[in-house]
Amino acid sequence: MAKEFSRSHRVAEQMRRELADLLQFEVKDPRIGMVTITEVEVTGDMAHAKIFYSAAKASDAVQQGLEKSSGFLRTQLAKRMLLRTVPQLHFVYDASIDNGMKMAQLINEAIASDHKSNS
Repeated sequence: MAKEFSRSHRVAEQMRRELADLLQFEVKDPRIGMVTITEVEVTGDMAHAKIFYSAAKASDAVQQGLEKSSGFLRTQLAKRMLLRTVPQLHFVYDASIDNGMKMAQLINEAIASDHKSNS
């Protein structure tokens, strides 16, 4: 049975913090605007990391900008974190925030229509 806070979870959390800082202050690619790192999943062998992100405007340009800057980000992570090997970075758009906003809008519309029908 795995520990509650295994090494891969600790590394993933540290990577999330470092990547958020790097994307905000170090990356100069104009395609990457306001990007929020929502979660990082690191494989058990520390070879690959899936970085889930959300952006104000989801587009292919943001994805391409993140993929293009992955080498720079890996280099910076190697300097900031004490890891023998830095995982390969794989960026995945996280649509959960968009889905949550759509659900909230639908609920608000349903409540508003219910109030109108009861009035």
